[in-house]
Amino acid sequence: MNAPHILIVDDDPVLLRALPQTVSLRMPEAKVDTTDSAQGALEQIQKYQYDTIVSDIKMPGMDGLELLARIRELRPGTPTLLITGHGEHDLAIQALRGGAYDYILKPIDRDYFVAALRRAIQTQLLQRQVVEQQLTLELHAKLLEGLVQQQTHELFEARAAKDRTIKIVLHALKTPLAHLKEMTQLLRLKLGLKLEGTNVPEMVSQGLVDFEHAIEQIEMLVQELLHTSRIETLMFVLRRQHCNLVELCSHVLEEYAASTGCALTCESLCAPIEVEVDEDRMSQLIISLLSTAQMNSTQGTPITVKLQQIGQKAIITLSYRGSPPRLGMEYYISRKIVEQHDGRLEVESIPEDRSTYFIMLPHSIDPTEEQTDNVKQIQRTEALWTLTA
Repeated sequence: MNAPHILIVDDDPVLLRALPQTVSLRMPEAKVDTTDSAQGALEQIQKYQYDTIVSDIKMPGMDGLELLARIRELRPGTPTLLITGHGEHDLAIQALRGGAYDYILKPIDRDYFVAALRRAIQTQLLQRQVVEQQLTLELHAKLLEGLVQQQTHELFEARAAKDRTIKIVLHALKTPLAHLKEMTQLLRLKLGLKLEGTNVPEMVSQGLVDFEHAIEQIEMLVQELLHTSRIETLMFVLRRQHCNLVELCSHVLEEYAASTGCALTCESLCAPIEVEVDEDRMSQLIISLLSTAQMNSTQGTPITVKLQQIGQKAIITLSYRGSPPRLGMEYYISRKIVEQHDGRLEVESIPEDRSTYFIMLPHSIDPTEEQTDNVKQIQRTEALWTLTA
């Protein structure tokens, strides 16, 4: 801690000698400056940052109250003690209202004077510590902010570089995969013609079929990686429009059943559920979940798809019996598609029993329709489909 620096202002030469002597006896570490006028005090205050200023109120020219006002302008944080005569309570109250730290009554009690000085100096010290700590915190906050911005920029650049690398690799893979698939199909066709009418085992032909299937899986993986890259870089654009979710599900399920040879039954109330979705993306999502369900379902067990409306939500429930789904990249892409529709995708699995997907989407409500809170909570099943292999 630096030695306290005190300024004493008084036109009385006796007090101007006595007060510094009192301070030097009781506070030998303190440095004391004196002046016999308010104008001289202002000149000193502009030169030095004092820890405390002591001034008489009644002085010729500029009095102590005017000086106090100027001190608050020049050094607003500096505690000021004003000396007033005995019984001059109005002046003391004026001083306190004007911002004086304390007032000293004449005749001056040396013990009270020194105690008031110590309190004022301690207050000033604490104020400076607060300011210093605040500046330190602000500097630290700026450093942290700069560090966060730098690391965010570096992370963004790293992700961008990763995405560029993925895209380059995936696009490089697509052409040779397509060529390899064409060559495999052609080879299987020619081999099939050569094997026709012979007793050569079908092992080679079946191996080519499996090889072709593996290529198709790699193609799907490449496509999923591209989708993932687009989603993470916000390049996955949705073309949302109003549509009837009942019709959309019905159309997708009919096409899926036709392409897979599954038997499809439907129970529908024919009541529309209006939603705002990208029909192509939502169709892709439903087909993906259906494929996963069929792949994991127990042979001969049905896959059920239920479409419900609960309040302001439309819920597609896809359920099957069999192995729980693997929540890999395909599920990640599906979940992101639903989230970009302001919805949620959840999965619930009971081992060795039933697994269920829940696609929850916001229901587009006609703003002209008046709906009560009770109506909003009604649960209705609008359609139920069953797929059997």
